[in-house]
Amino acid sequence: MPWRNVVGSLCCFNIFGGGNAFQVVSQTRPQLSSSITLDCFPSVNFPLIDHQNQENQKNSRMREVQVGSHTLRSHGVAVARIHLHDWFIFLLLVLIEVILYLTHPFYRYVGKDMMSDLKYPFKDNTVPVWAVPLYAMLLPIAVFLFVYWRRRDIYDLHHAILGLFYSVLITAVITDAIKNAVGRPRPNFFWRCFPDGKDVYDKLGNVICHGDADVIKEGHKSFPSGHTSWSFAGLGFLSLYLSGKIKVFDQRGHIAKLCIVFLPLLFAALVGVSRVDDYWHHWQDVFAGGLLGLVISTFCYLQFFPPPYHSQGWGPYAYFRVLETLANPPPPSNAIIVVQNEQDVERQAENGADDQSNDRFLGLSIDSNSRSTMQETETERK
Repeated sequence: MPWRNVVGSLCCFNIFGGGNAFQVVSQTRPQLSSSITLDCFPSVNFPLIDHQNQENQKNSRMREVQVGSHTLRSHGVAVARIHLHDWFIFLLLVLIEVILYLTHPFYRYVGKDMMSDLKYPFKDNTVPVWAVPLYAMLLPIAVFLFVYWRRRDIYDLHHAILGLFYSVLITAVITDAIKNAVGRPRPNFFWRCFPDGKDVYDKLGNVICHGDADVIKEGHKSFPSGHTSWSFAGLGFLSLYLSGKIKVFDQRGHIAKLCIVFLPLLFAALVGVSRVDDYWHHWQDVFAGGLLGLVISTFCYLQFFPPPYHSQGWGPYAYFRVLETLANPPPPSNAIIVVQNEQDVERQAENGADDQSNDRFLGLSIDSNSRSTMQETETERK
């Protein structure tokens, strides 16, 4: 072996922790170790350098996604196609909600002795019906668009809007279904049923209303409160979204962040209080509606986003799946074929080695048998 190859191998051995052995050899060959340095040899690509390159590639891919490479223009249609069935079910929920709203509720028995709790004044709504979708849906969507303008993440925008729509629509369907099934009279039911103040009852003691039919219909939809359930469904979702984005539970003690999180919930609670003050709902209706909207909004939010107290609670699940896919791409198909070919070669080599060992074994056995037969024939001759 040439001395250059020997010294090169010793240099490599010194790099990987064999320094003591190299010193011993250098003592035996002082004239070589004093004149030869590592600069004399070409650079060798060690596995450590390849690992660093892979890490750099992963970091660059992650930075590429973080700066906003998945926008509405580039991936909006693709993301919508993935959730096409979700949007179809959303339209079905809209149709069901329209049908439930037009359906007549159950007209519960209302006797004369029950009117003491149903004679509150018939006032206008402090929060009109048309304003509920504005602050429960359009206001959160405006916040989502602002976050998208800052981060350019189509996954965050799409999942936030889809989760908000599902939160409000599921709450609306459940609320109106319970309203129609229960048929509880509102606190101002007397003036809905008898606008002139003259109450009339049948022989069973039930009311005989002579007011407007649509007004009487709405008078049997007290439980639960639709304003309150819609408010907590939309603004509760917004509160969870903000708590994740500003990292409220980052364990740094910035308690002022809670003011931003509690602000939508406070507005929703005030809407519920206004329903009691306007004598459109009993307090039980408001409590049930708020609890219903808050629970459903939590379930819908957790379908797309981690919990706000999670370390990755600031982004949707889909965003981190994209990062993981880019950081750990699947192996190409040709690499799989190469691996399979190498395995086939190894199997053939193993089979060939087994055949050779079998042949050797057979050869030894044949030689031993021939020798034994020769010895037997010699003994017979003697």
